[in-house]
Amino acid sequence: MLIALTVASGLLVSGCGGGDDGGSRAGDSSYDRGSGGSAPMPAPDGPRGPGGRYDGDRNEGEQDARDVAPAPDHLSTFALDVDTASYGYARRTLAEGRLPEPSTVRPEEFVNSFRQDYERPGGDGFTVTVDGARTGEKDWSLVRVGLATRTAEPSGDRPPAALTFVIDVSGSMAEPGRLDLAKESLATMTDRLRDDDSVALVTFSDEAEAVLPMTRIGGNRGDIHDAIAGLEPTDSTNLGAGVETGYETAVEGLREGATNRVVLVSDALANTGETEADTILERIADSRREHGVTLFGVGVGSDYGDALMERLADRGDGHTVYVSDERDAREVFCEQLPRNIELTARDAKAQVAFDPGTVAEFRLVGYDNRRVADEDFRDDGVDGGEVGPGHTVTALYAVRTRPGAEGHLATATVRWLDPGSRAPHEETGDVETEGLADSVWRARSGLAVTATAAYFADALRSSDHRHSALPGAPGLGELAERAGSLAERTEDDDVRGLAEAIRRADRLE
Repeated sequence: MLIALTVASGLLVSGCGGGDDGGSRAGDSSYDRGSGGSAPMPAPDGPRGPGGRYDGDRNEGEQDARDVAPAPDHLSTFALDVDTASYGYARRTLAEGRLPEPSTVRPEEFVNSFRQDYERPGGDGFTVTVDGARTGEKDWSLVRVGLATRTAEPSGDRPPAALTFVIDVSGSMAEPGRLDLAKESLATMTDRLRDDDSVALVTFSDEAEAVLPMTRIGGNRGDIHDAIAGLEPTDSTNLGAGVETGYETAVEGLREGATNRVVLVSDALANTGETEADTILERIADSRREHGVTLFGVGVGSDYGDALMERLADRGDGHTVYVSDERDAREVFCEQLPRNIELTARDAKAQVAFDPGTVAEFRLVGYDNRRVADEDFRDDGVDGGEVGPGHTVTALYAVRTRPGAEGHLATATVRWLDPGSRAPHEETGDVETEGLADSVWRARSGLAVTATAAYFADALRSSDHRHSALPGAPGLGELAERAGSLAERTEDDDVRGLAEAIRRADRLE
């Protein structure tokens, strides 16, 4: 009878929790904030074998203590994002003597703009690194989840590339640092691509035109250079027509066994034709889903349609960067794009489970439009992020621990699909309270840089632009000094650039 009553009560509880409101949904504030007091529940569906990998089947007796995850309000789930455009555009805006609009500041893109020294996996997939440090504010810490793919292979070892460049030639692209920079960069990149790579060229202003069909590099470099040199700015910006024609051209020139990608170069100031990202993406949905053509967005210009470009890239299974000068352009077109053409993971998502015994509340910094419902973590039909070799992805959490709590703090799991077979894989990592450094500023340099970038982004999104809402945040003046010290410590030019951007923001207040 006792057993029967226990089973019945369990059924009654599960029946009450099975309504339409169960679990977190995209856009729900429960994604980035958790509160204490919840009892542990079973982990999300899907067994894990040793090391947290998804094995499909588990032998009897292989139960791991980490297979018990906290209740849903102690889970945080998001799609991976390697965009960096928000930080690049903010630096450009500050250099021109203006503060960026808060709506254009995405903290995860600030954080992911800096190289990290996470351990790399030997093959495709990810390593998971979880660390953190105390902030100095009572019971608050910053916890960093770092994901890394394998090192990019030399260009000779990657699959061939089939790149369709969609170039904005509208009147606004006549501004110095836009079309002229794109032309110079494309010409240099053409010389660096392999003979078995292919490129196509589409331009758009008020209408779109396929200037060059998919053309092998070998034996045709002169023709490709001529097509690039002939680009001239004119008329208005029909970005929708450009993207649609670009995908049509990519599908017509589709190469089996190659990485097929559309590269959109634009200030994204759409003012003619279709200007809504969702409608544009609907028109090219078949090309994207059936043929696996991904989108790489390159933003340019002092006036830049940040929101449109970011949404196109997110929904187009790609990512965005921003180019403000020759150094940026050389890095993007001549280093990043040729080196990281291939994909190592599709629909990648991360889920962090905070231990309710040690964590009272938490907040995910950024990833506002990349949140995924907790119960959809292992639903491979739910869109994730696409990641290539040589990438790192960082997520930062502000975490308040329970007074005096010790022990397990959090477990982070990343799930992805193999780009070829679409087979699912998982990897995990965790952190204990004793693994937290005693100060953010005395922690490893990578964590300190991550915290500095996050504090800066959070301050730019606040009402006075001087103080971050994150725990332990210094004012911009002190943050600039901290960044300057980090630049000397790391001898990193990118960190020097961060320190200068913070100083400019401080002077503009």
